[in-house]
Amino acid sequence: MARTDRDTWDLASSVGATATVVAAGRALASRAPNALINDPFADPLVRAVGVHFLTRVLSGELDPAVADGGAGYGLTRLTRMMAVRTRLIDDYFGEAGTAGIRQAVILAAGLDARAYRLPWPDDTTVYEIDQPDVIEFKTRTLSEIGAAPTAHRRTVAIDLRQDWASALQASGFDPSQPAVWSAEGLIDYLPGDGQDRLLDTVTELSAPGSRFIAANVPGDDRAAAALQAHIHDAIDNWRKHGFDVEDMGHLWYVGERHNVAGYLSDRGWSTIQSTMAELYRLYNQPLSETGDDTLGLGSTVYVTGVRSDRS
Repeated sequence: MARTDRDTWDLASSVGATATVVAAGRALASRAPNALINDPFADPLVRAVGVHFLTRVLSGELDPAVADGGAGYGLTRLTRMMAVRTRLIDDYFGEAGTAGIRQAVILAAGLDARAYRLPWPDDTTVYEIDQPDVIEFKTRTLSEIGAAPTAHRRTVAIDLRQDWASALQASGFDPSQPAVWSAEGLIDYLPGDGQDRLLDTVTELSAPGSRFIAANVPGDDRAAAALQAHIHDAIDNWRKHGFDVEDMGHLWYVGERHNVAGYLSDRGWSTIQSTMAELYRLYNQPLSETGDDTLGLGSTVYVTGVRSDRS
């Protein structure tokens, strides 16, 4: 089903289901030998969503490799990717804290539990922005298991297609002070003009010294189409095991869009792009026997930026 400007979802469908699948990947990655990450909240959050397919995987009843059925992209590869991606962003927030930044903004927070599991410096405020139902579900579920935030957590329950900047500032965000922003799994779910509006708003709200990190599939539609094909194969296999979910690759907006790093550079950010292969090497993670861990994702880059001025 094509995306629309006013479409909605819960954590078991459409865009929301991607957050749950990603959280399942973090849960599995946290169990790996010599794990790169430790997310003790991913498992209970996924189980609370109640997608039977994913709870079977997390309980060990269904092997992820069996569920993937040999698809080029699936839970097996997603787990390795989530280990690297999560560690990258965890480290990025940690470095920002060391640099003295005390405001963190997680855009489209989904089931991200960094406000609960990272060792934030004293006086740090973490702002989580997402749809009201998603925010309410995560807050309630983590409260029920006795989890407590490790920073001042402030939720901003609003769709990012609305005036989230005003809602963020009404929650206490101070644009005169530097902030660190993450858009972990967001950019490709926005149309081209929506991407530009998001980056413009982040820029307007970012004091000099602010930092930003995002995942992005730049380039023409061929890169997105290749990844969509791999995701389609995996979802076809997942359906055989009862996970009847919309094809997640079709949830992206395709078409012409600006390169995130270049767009930010033109607006006063110093940016760096890192490929998945570079990040695997950074964290000493071996590629598979065929060297195709980035299959269908070779064009995915992680963009980091530091705001240098208000130009």
